[in-house]
Order: sequence, then structure tokens, then C-alpha cells
Amino acid sequence: MSDQADYGRGLVPVQYHQFQINDEDAPAGPDLPRTHNGLIEVQDGIATVHTGIHTGDVDVTITQHAEAPAPGDAEWDEIVEVSLHSVSGELTVRGLMDDLDEELPVLSFDGPGDYRLRIHARGRDTAIDLAPDEITEYYLIQVWPAPRQDTSVLRQTDSYGASVRTS
Repeated sequence: MSDQADYGRGLVPVQYHQFQINDEDAPAGPDLPRTHNGLIEVQDGIATVHTGIHTGDVDVTITQHAEAPAPGDAEWDEIVEVSLHSVSGELTVRGLMDDLDEELPVLSFDGPGDYRLRIHARGRDTAIDLAPDEITEYYLIQVWPAPRQDTSVLRQTDSYGASVRTS
């Protein structure tokens, strides 16, 4: 039996190479520069996921877990874990300037508190700096309640992430 509490999948609008994860009521975490891992940064309390495409939609899957699940397999190019905090219990994925067509599950499913997010990415090298009509990038966000920990990089293999880390 899986420990997975909920699952959601949807398209998230991207502008300027990014979509966000935040809690409307307070900062989600301490600053973490994008050059640290090339996939996610935290500035001014907002977590930003960096995409290869400039504008368009990306496919995002969220899975909620009672405890840390196994990380995704070799199909994922980048995998990074971060800790984020939710004051309101409404830590969510958001487009930078557009609302989501359908709501994805709330990341802070266990109410206010600390959460660990494992963010997986693939396809960021497919259409770098473009605005493709079709989906070229996929993200998996696994989330579970956990005390705050340092950011952990589990995999770094795409060219786009390497370029972000050296900029």
C-alpha cells in the first residue's frame, strides 16, 4: 500500500523561465540563490522553479506523502530537495502572471508547518528560450511534512541547469 495521500497533475503557465511555489500569508523559506542548484531558488520568501522554456505551459505532477518517498528514477534530469514553510496551510504552485486552469493539490496538505519538497525536472534542454505550442517539460513535486533541512541535490544532468549554475 502506498503512503501517497493525494495526487494531482496539470499544466502550469510559465513566463520568463519560471513558475512559483508560495504561501500567500508569509515567506516560504530563507533565501537560496538559483546558482546553487540550477532548478529552484528562494528569494524574498518565494520559491521559483526555473524552466528551459521562456513562455508556455509545463506539465506538473504533485504527490503528497506521509513520509519521504523514494526519489524518481533515471528518467529525471534534475532532482533537488528543499524545505519550505507554510504559515497558512496554503503552500501552492502558481503561474508567475497567469492563474492555473485547474487547481493542483495544496502542497501543505497537513496544515501549517514545515514541508520537504523533492522537485524533479526533465525536458528543460528541449526548447531552451522558446515558447513551444506543445508540452516539452515535465516536473514531479513530491511533498511530505518534515523538519527544515539543508537543500540537497540528488541529480544534475541537464545542460540548462548547468548554464544556470554558472551564471
